[in-house]
Amino acid sequence: MAFLDDFRPSHLRVTAHSPTLWEVTFDSPPVNVIGPDMMRDLKDLLTELESNSTVNVVVFDSADPDFFLAHYDLGSDPAIAEALPSPTGYAAWVDITVRISKLSAVTISAIRGIARGAGSEFALATDIRFVSREKAVLGQMEVGFGAVPGGGAAGRLPALVGRGRAFEILLGGEDFDGDTAERYGYVNRAVPDAEFVEFVHAYATRVSRWDHRALGEIKAFVNKYTRLPDAEYPLHSDAFWGAAGRDGFQSVAAALFAGGLQQRTPIEYNLGTDIVDITQTARSAT
Repeated sequence: MAFLDDFRPSHLRVTAHSPTLWEVTFDSPPVNVIGPDMMRDLKDLLTELESNSTVNVVVFDSADPDFFLAHYDLGSDPAIAEALPSPTGYAAWVDITVRISKLSAVTISAIRGIARGAGSEFALATDIRFVSREKAVLGQMEVGFGAVPGGGAAGRLPALVGRGRAFEILLGGEDFDGDTAERYGYVNRAVPDAEFVEFVHAYATRVSRWDHRALGEIKAFVNKYTRLPDAEYPLHSDAFWGAAGRDGFQSVAAALFAGGLQQRTPIEYNLGTDIVDITQTARSAT
């Protein structure tokens, strides 16, 4: 537990329920956007987990019942995140998602609120996704900005939901509730909210009791047959940041910030629906 004694994250907290089961809780008000500080915390945590042969299961959840991870912090300076250490050599967000997907520990996203954009991509990079039937919202809205999802959603979704549904999710840019996400294979299971915490903890506890090497070997075989080569994911990031410099992307982002993006406003709650009208208005004004 020496790592946890010294680890002082600013945008998440880690609870060791046992030596083999850790819970990582995102806590970055007002809506849990993924910015440089949270990314720094995640990179430090990943560095520990990559060399830790005791932790079998890591559950990721949120202190905010409305937001798991809202999306990438569009108001931050990308250079700050890119200056963080990157053991893979990839762009900052790709470095995180690729490393999460390759941990020997089993990773579980426990989603009770909104997980859009990079928040959805984070969940897709974990091994298992459990969601609250009533409270979970997932989506990839990047098409509304005129962009490709930068963290690999277009590479991970087809293996989970199939080609046609991957197109539906990525091209529509809409929100998906827990039941629909479960039917599509976007998530493993939608659990009634009243039972959600107990269910996730029971499953995570069960898996955490198995042999660490066996878990790692099972993951390695499944990953071998279902994951793209790591070198594919930087292509997604390059496409996203290429789009981010275009006038259309910038005009949509400006309109969203003017309406209260990254605050607890209707924009954040209804982004999957409202982005269509906002995009059309912003583009017609340029």
